[in-house]
This record gives sequence, structure tokens and C-alpha cells, in this order.
Amino acid sequence: MHATPTPPRARHIAVLFHEGDRHRNPATYLVGHFAEFWREDGHRVSFLFGTKRFVPADVLLIHVNLSVVPDEYLEFASRYPVVLNAGARDIRKSAISRNLVRPGDAWDGPVIVKSDLNYAGAPEQYLRRTPMERRWRRMRSVRRWMDRARGRTAPFMESRDYEIFERAADVPAHRFTDPRVVVEKFRPEFEDGFYHVRLYQFLGDRWTCTRVGTPHRVVKSDPGAKTELIEPADEVSTWRRELGLDYGKLDYLVVDGEVVLLDVNKTTGASVYMDDASRRRLRRHLAEGLYSYFPA
Repeated sequence: MHATPTPPRARHIAVLFHEGDRHRNPATYLVGHFAEFWREDGHRVSFLFGTKRFVPADVLLIHVNLSVVPDEYLEFASRYPVVLNAGARDIRKSAISRNLVRPGDAWDGPVIVKSDLNYAGAPEQYLRRTPMERRWRRMRSVRRWMDRARGRTAPFMESRDYEIFERAADVPAHRFTDPRVVVEKFRPEFEDGFYHVRLYQFLGDRWTCTRVGTPHRVVKSDPGAKTELIEPADEVSTWRRELGLDYGKLDYLVVDGEVVLLDVNKTTGASVYMDDASRRRLRRHLAEGLYSYFPA
């Protein structure tokens, strides 16, 4: 962790969201809380939704909650002098995973069938809905019925629905041909009765890294999860550079000494699984990473 620096001179910071996020509370995302700290430090922050209105700013963070960022957003972002995550266009597992299993591969150990899209494709489903459908927060059954009727339904509703098989030969053939899913080697980081995943969050030169453990084979950061602060693996710096990431989260494992990337997220949600003081301290620490992109 770093000591809090003297805030830099006031800048204008812009955050570019997908136009479909216009009616969503920015505090749903971690960046919405970062913005509060940036404003406390005297900076102006503008949230932009879609590409129809250009607002000049000193730095722009692309925060389009889709696994593949549409070209129009990247073209719009190129008008700004400093752009974060400009190189992170495609974070589908088919694009970033080095753990894929295909028919005929030599791997015959356990495998997991996942959504190719980030977060089981939930952001894509949300943004395809009409504004009225998005507002029906309490009518999930109606939304799901409409999604199925319009052919929008993803293979999995959430990551806990992912399928695990003891051998690749046990995977139904249609899973290998479904473009919405990928099949990966299932190599868990298992220790003392817990399955673990390591979460590396970062913005600029700031980062945090935690190891989360649960009894479930698909690990989620639930309130009852076991967590510990750890040092990140050296490989994360390489992944960041290769993926073009200035801001986001990398989920990874360490199995038999090998560091394995699981998932990439560039529009991280705002976690609530810690006390208020710790959460604020963590968010403040990460938010100040943006200042590393400001000229001296």
C-alpha cells in the first residue's frame, strides 16, 4: 500500500459507459465510488453514456460493460488525449484463455464448461433489453420469459451454473459446437478443504490482491468466503500489458507452481463484502491510481 500523495492539480476526468447504462446507478460499479474520491480531490468527473455527445476532458476511462467493445466506442475514445483501457477490446474467454479444451485434445482430466462472455453474459443480456425492460427490477421471471422468447437466453444464468465433468469425453457434443460457451481444463487451487481463486484489482500504479476460498468448486466472493491479502504473481504484469489493461480485475489460480489466468473484468462491480471503513480505504487506495496517468 502507498501513502496518500498530495492530490494533483484539478483535471477533468471522463468515464465512458455504454448508452444502455444510462439508467443504471453508477455506484453499481466500483468506478462510481472512485468518482467520489476524485471529486473530493478537486477534479471534475463526467459520466458519458454512448458516443453521441463529446465532452472534452484530460483523461477518459473506457467503461463499456460488454465482453467485446464496439468499434464506435473505441473511435470515440480516440479523440481524448489520454485513454485508459483503449487496448482492452475483447475479453471473451475464447480470446484470453490458454486453458481451452477442444475435441481430440490430449487432455482427459476434469473440465469446466463456461460462458464465453464475461459474467455468464449477463451484461449483454441486460444491455439488449429495452429501457422499460431494464426498469422491471422485480419482474425477473417476466424478463427471463421475454429473453427466451426472443432467443436471448444464455446457456448459464450465472457462474455457479457452469458445468464440471470428470473427463472431456463426458462433455455433451453440442457444448463443443455452441459458440456461446468454452470448455476449459478444470485445475482447481484446492487446499485444506477449500477451493481458491486469486483476485488482482488494479488502476494505474495501484493494486490489491486477495485470495478467496470457499467449499464450492466455482469460487465466488460471498460473505462467508475466507479471504486473505497476498502478493500478486509476477505474471499479472505481463497479462496487463498483453491485454491492454489500465484498470480492471484478473482472476487467477496457482496450481502446482503454474499461474493460470481464469477471467478478466474491466468494469468491476462494487463489492459489499467488507466493513465500511475497510471498503472505503480500499477504494480510495485504488482510485488514486488514476493520478499516475496525469502529466507531472
